[in-house]
Amino acid sequence: MANQQGFPQGFYWGGATAANQLEGAWDVDGRGPSVDDHFTGGTKDTPRTITVDIRPDLLYPNHDGIDFYHRYERDIELFAEMGFNMYRMSISWSRIFPNGDDEEPNEAGLAFYDGVFDCCRAHGIEPMVTLSHYEMPYHLVEKYNGWESRELIGLFERYCRTVFARYAGKVRYWLTFNEINLGASDAGNLFETSMIRGFEGPASESHTTPQQRYQALHHQFVASARVIRYAHEHYPEFRMGNMDCFVLTYPETCDPADQLANMAEMRQRNWYCSDVQVRGAYPAYARRYWREHGIELHMEPGDLDDIAAGTIDFYTFSYYMSNVVGTHGGLAKTDGNMVTGGKNPYLKSTDWGWQIDPDGLRFSLNEIYDRYQIPLFVVENGMGALDEVTPDGHVHDSYRTDYLKSHVRAMREAVDDGVDLRGYTWWGPIDLVSAGTGEMRKRYGFIYVDKHDDGSGTYERLRKDSFFAYQRIIRSNGAEGLD
Repeated sequence: MANQQGFPQGFYWGGATAANQLEGAWDVDGRGPSVDDHFTGGTKDTPRTITVDIRPDLLYPNHDGIDFYHRYERDIELFAEMGFNMYRMSISWSRIFPNGDDEEPNEAGLAFYDGVFDCCRAHGIEPMVTLSHYEMPYHLVEKYNGWESRELIGLFERYCRTVFARYAGKVRYWLTFNEINLGASDAGNLFETSMIRGFEGPASESHTTPQQRYQALHHQFVASARVIRYAHEHYPEFRMGNMDCFVLTYPETCDPADQLANMAEMRQRNWYCSDVQVRGAYPAYARRYWREHGIELHMEPGDLDDIAAGTIDFYTFSYYMSNVVGTHGGLAKTDGNMVTGGKNPYLKSTDWGWQIDPDGLRFSLNEIYDRYQIPLFVVENGMGALDEVTPDGHVHDSYRTDYLKSHVRAMREAVDDGVDLRGYTWWGPIDLVSAGTGEMRKRYGFIYVDKHDDGSGTYERLRKDSFFAYQRIIRSNGAEGLD
């Protein structure tokens, strides 16, 4: 039950990042190139470009990130100053196994994360670690076309077993694949399943078939389940979760046709992957979807048994926006997090066209918890915006503070509704490279980083006004600072 402050005692407050978007040091200390290292920068209107070879005449923003690799101690210190008791982060697979299929791990990479986890622990911060967050060694793209190949199941298992053994005692909360459900879309494939072997050009022109995408997802379901089962058997103290990109959709009207269209959209977009990972089996509606989209999954004997035996302990998701589904035509389209949809006239939007819907977060939390009845974490929520540094070195980002407060209020209502919500990690607490556009000017952080889209900058860190707003919320466990 919620306490009088509105959130349970021991609630986790923090922030979330991804290795490829902030670490930098892309070729340092034995790290191999990741798929993200082959993406140039883009903008809201211009897609990122993918190159097979790294070209010296192009700028690859992930190569440098925000130099967290060399500055993590100071950044974690700032997180602790805000009051974090959880930091959701990821491990770069290619920092541990540079090619993905190496016989032995890279000790320098393993030692780096030892330092990060030790620093978190020293500041009373619980790490939550994503094992695969929009990256894989590029060699696995070249050799296997990413998750299209079953070979990746065993390679992923070896990587996970290596980091489990190394960080047992330092990490308890693990997530297998970031926003796994985006692997069902062309845009999501670029990052989530990485089936881009040999492709070069604008990211928006890379296409895969439904057969490829759902086969790749099957391989990830098996890999995730095997890793979770192994963790449960060998590390009973571990807690294993999924991670979905939850994009709530509303029917445009009360026309039953809109209701049915929205049901189909919610199933395909939001429920398909989590139904498998929570319940341990493909949902009944999957068969019709496969049939109508020409999908014939190849399954090896034992795959469904593996999936049944490797269910998650808790459900995590990102929440940024909602969309509208209709069947009547003429519905204006929104921009979004690799997901577009119908525009809702009742909502405002960010600078990048993402619709702001805190009530949708409350609704989503209730829908997810009603469906699964397991603990939930909101592990990504935030807004990208254009920030200005004043001459005296401040960033007055009231728009970000307003967004934060409205979503925390929505979570507090969901907890009061009876939802078992355990934690909240804002994306991203410090400015970093945008996954979708490759921009730095699309800033999410409570901490400003002096790094720009042309690669210039001092990397100096500045506390924005929102830093202190979040600090107040955390210190009061969500009881203060929401007015």
